[in-house]
Amino acid sequence: MNMRNQWPVLPVVAGLASGLLTGCGTETGDAGGTGTSVVMGMSDDVLATDPASGYDPGSWLLFNNVFQSLLSFPKGATEPQPEAAEECAFSDSKATVYECTLKDGLKFSNGDELTSKDVKFSFDRLLKINDPDGPAVMFPTLSKVETPDDKTVVFRLNSSDATFPSKIASGAGSIVDEDQYDAAGLRKDGQAVGSGPYKLDKFDDDEAVFSVNENYKGTAEVQNSGVTMKFFHGDQEALKKAIKENEVDIAYRGLTAGDITDVENSGGDSGIEVVEGGSAEVQHLVFNMDDPVTGKLGVRKAIAYLLDRDALIRDVYQGTATPLYSIIPAGIGGHNTAFFDTYGARPSRAKAAAALQDEGVNGKVKLTLWSTPSRYGPATDDELKAIAKQLNASGLFDADVQSVAFDQYEKDIADGKYGVYVKGWIPDYPDADNFTAPFFGKGNVLSNNYSNNAITGTLIPRTAAESDRAATEDDFGQLQDIVAKELPVLPVWQAKQYAVVRDNVYGLEYCLDASTVFRFWELSKG
Repeated sequence: MNMRNQWPVLPVVAGLASGLLTGCGTETGDAGGTGTSVVMGMSDDVLATDPASGYDPGSWLLFNNVFQSLLSFPKGATEPQPEAAEECAFSDSKATVYECTLKDGLKFSNGDELTSKDVKFSFDRLLKINDPDGPAVMFPTLSKVETPDDKTVVFRLNSSDATFPSKIASGAGSIVDEDQYDAAGLRKDGQAVGSGPYKLDKFDDDEAVFSVNENYKGTAEVQNSGVTMKFFHGDQEALKKAIKENEVDIAYRGLTAGDITDVENSGGDSGIEVVEGGSAEVQHLVFNMDDPVTGKLGVRKAIAYLLDRDALIRDVYQGTATPLYSIIPAGIGGHNTAFFDTYGARPSRAKAAAALQDEGVNGKVKLTLWSTPSRYGPATDDELKAIAKQLNASGLFDADVQSVAFDQYEKDIADGKYGVYVKGWIPDYPDADNFTAPFFGKGNVLSNNYSNNAITGTLIPRTAAESDRAATEDDFGQLQDIVAKELPVLPVWQAKQYAVVRDNVYGLEYCLDASTVFRFWELSKG
């Protein structure tokens, strides 16, 4: 799986992704649009308008509003529900055949009818193009898509995958018009034709302009007459200035922790306020298990005993994240506190020293913490420097930090050049599987030479086959306990999600949740 290595933030909500039955469709939403248009600024770019290519937060934001998927995540929920589909369900006990029936009367924004053939075309196209920057990697189990009639879609999987409904409910499940897209190549004109609540009217380097899709038939109830996204290309100061000077109604993704604190401290006197949500975004330190230093369990344990997450959150992130003591974040089914239970919350020099002694390590441990300056947020280098300072303060380590541009960083990790490095993760779908299989399954994306037979041979396959997601909690708990004991990674923090809004903008709290779906249609402006 390709890591979505840019950083949004998403709230924590209850609910589990259901794999057996996703139910019947809800009432059709109002696609007419009301009120005025809303202007949103963000520091991220939208890297693609073609769902076969985009696998970044900005692109998925566009996909989730312009395209429909068979299923979607309702606001405040992590269980997928029918969207373009009337109903969907696994038709076998092994979770290998998934069948959906489409709603009546579906149309694309250009008026073309949406049928099962368009759904099949969309998935076949995604897999055929297999763009290295696209989400095709999310569907290794998809063997074949069949269309017995215009309203029925049957997905045949080559192995059990109870998370398949959540995968097709994500941006990766976007349905495109067969008559408007090349089956073998990406669309290059910056345009998009979908059946979602909005149409893409304009897209260039500076902005994307969306209007309400009058042909939309689904669950969204549109509360505005359109949305304009202005791109600030990582310029945080310009984004901050734009929200303060009323050039944008919403500043989303890109303001620093200090900016957030400044707005909160103003008490709303500036006409802007902070909207906060929880998040399923996480960050870990990753250990190369073949490295001569970090390959030693005692060294990894010593770092775990010395890490002061509370200090990092306070001093570096100014309270805009929470300490993370698990692989699966809080708010996602299967979460436990294995690292808290094993290593505690308060640093212990005595336990760290004992771990090194048990390993036969004498003298200070010389260690470089590898960072990359912006891919995981603007405070990443400062965070790693703070961790190095914590380690050195114990007298047990001689640690420094090296920061490398992201392209080189990825190459060096793949080449095994780093002993310990930072990685972040934004979920593709809100299920424990997405926080475990990519990291600890076969061919894991961390490139840290870690493998555990119980995880790859039993726990991951068994959880993947279990349609009742609540029934996977014991297995995911066991998996997290193994990881805490063997320490191939060390969880650091779980993000909160923030946006700054003008005080006449409403509905943003419905756009920030663990599904990663930013719902334009919930926004309104008084």
